[in-house]
Amino acid sequence: MRAEWEECPRGDIGAQYAGIYVTMNTSGVIALGRVAHEMLGAPRALLLLFDRTNRRIGLKPTATGIRNAYPVLVSNSAGGKKINAFRLIREYRIDLPQTVRFYDAEIDDDGILRLDLRTAKLCPRAASHWRKRDKDQKTPAVTCQ
Repeated sequence: MRAEWEECPRGDIGAQYAGIYVTMNTSGVIALGRVAHEMLGAPRALLLLFDRTNRRIGLKPTATGIRNAYPVLVSNSAGGKKINAFRLIREYRIDLPQTVRFYDAEIDDDGILRLDLRTAKLCPRAASHWRKRDKDQKTPAVTCQ
């Protein structure tokens, strides 16, 4: 059987910036990595959508003048962005134990970034922070009502 090799391009970005990085903290701040923001088309505002049945959050790029558009704010010097979505937490009763990361975040065919709360996991970077270190801490679940 003949092998069909394909060359993997090296690329000009580091491995840590190659995927979609999205987190959400207990205050409702959604943090997007630079690559995730660029994959959405680098919008200046986003619509926040929520699917109660599937417990998913959707981020849809939009213009800043649209009603219910949340502005995209600068989060850090590496190009990360954030959206203050405290209303989403309160309106849909999303209870986060700590900062969670969406490892399976994806952009669908409609250009909506989907964040599934059912598969969100505690962010190891936030959990290992010196203020949150607790050796006996169990992994609590994310709940929505």
